[in-house]
Amino acid sequence: MSLVLYGHPFSSYTQKVLVALYENDTPFEFRSLGPDTPQHAAEWLQRWPLRKFPLLVDGERNVVETSVIIEYLQLTHPGPVRLLPDDPLAALDVRFMDRFFDLHVMTMVQRAVDGALTGDATKRADGLALAAEKLDLAYAWLEGALAGKTWAAGETFSLADCAAAPALFYADWTHPIADRYPVLRAYRARLLARPSFARAVDEARQYRPLFPLGAPDRD
Repeated sequence: MSLVLYGHPFSSYTQKVLVALYENDTPFEFRSLGPDTPQHAAEWLQRWPLRKFPLLVDGERNVVETSVIIEYLQLTHPGPVRLLPDDPLAALDVRFMDRFFDLHVMTMVQRAVDGALTGDATKRADGLALAAEKLDLAYAWLEGALAGKTWAAGETFSLADCAAAPALFYADWTHPIADRYPVLRAYRARLLARPSFARAVDEARQYRPLFPLGAPDRD
């Protein structure tokens, strides 16, 4: 049985896994979750009733949580691009950056999105204000942490960059990365130019009207 990925093309966490799959040209079947595919939703919830996606199915094994999914792919379906280094300390650096982008960038974007989805003007404003405050802190730290590096953890594309690509993509839509962060802006541009992420972005382009904060006319 081939790999099956349940998710949505516009979902940042689905994109994170898609980037890993595309990096190694790993064969898989994508089952999009939406109103037009109720059968996929039923299968997904039967396998993972906590209602979170993406979900990777490999035979009888269900794998959840994006970082775990990507590490699982390296262990069981390895390709030429190793997304986690063999050296334990180098791998720890990659895992840290992966968690930074998920927890301190993407989570803040989600706070703003959640506020907007309520339809309440006050909650929308509060969500955006919190996101702006926390994202500015993250941007400032990343400006220093990324100095002299091509990718998040050094010169090799890794798990951390799989996390960074969608996180910074949507973060800049939510609270634009200011000109005073040229290193971070250049890194985001490199991620957008990476073929694996460029493919994920293009596949989700039709869903941009769904972004509750208003998708900018760029990227």
